[in-house]
Amino acid sequence: MSARVDHIRGSTFHGRRGGTRNAFRYGIDYVLCDAEKPLRTPALFSRNGRNLFSLRDRDFGGPPGEGSGPEWVRRTLSDHGLEAPVRIELLAQPRVLGHLFNPVSFWLCRDEAGALRTVIAEVTNTFGDRHSYLCHREDRGVIGPTDRVRATKIFHVSPFQPVEGEYTFRFRIDPGEIDIVIDYRTGDGGVVATLTGARVPMTNRTILGACLRRPFGSRRVLALIHWQALRLWWKRAPYRPRPEPPAQDVSR
Repeated sequence: MSARVDHIRGSTFHGRRGGTRNAFRYGIDYVLCDAEKPLRTPALFSRNGRNLFSLRDRDFGGPPGEGSGPEWVRRTLSDHGLEAPVRIELLAQPRVLGHLFNPVSFWLCRDEAGALRTVIAEVTNTFGDRHSYLCHREDRGVIGPTDRVRATKIFHVSPFQPVEGEYTFRFRIDPGEIDIVIDYRTGDGGVVATLTGARVPMTNRTILGACLRRPFGSRRVLALIHWQALRLWWKRAPYRPRPEPPAQDVSR
């Protein structure tokens, strides 16, 4: 049986703590779908093909452009001694007219009852590096909407933030909306980032509406990232050069 594709008409907020304050909010589009089942898609969306909106397995689960999708997820969970999921969902920004940049996408791993057990947060920086954080409760229990799941930051994302520190993730994935909070803290500051939005069936109309409201897709996201970097530079935020990425591609 084919599975529905959902469109997240969302918004993201980023707010800095510490000496150099900066905050912004903008609209963004995500896709949520079963990563392994055949998909029931509108005409303007394709899986592993060209279209106005598309998702390609090679974009996720491994180095950018060389991913193996849900196969990588199952192998990663097995390598870390975690239970194999019954269902794997992908929450990610789609390609728009072939172009993609995904600062963070999420693999949602569910058990037989449909409960969320593990999340892999796949982070990509503007230099083309990628690292994934394996998020689960210490007791391996169900991740509820009020649970806080922690991971140690070891990957360079922004030249205006240190590599060290800790992430605290909170995931609420409901049938009608999503609400994800990433709280990054360092000794002298940090950033809180959110992704929220209504979850609706993807249709040709929602795709066209997204392109009218937010033309250029991920090209726009890249432009906004560089605009915020320029603002931080203007405010004289401390700048840190890009270090070598971590040797391992997954950490907790």
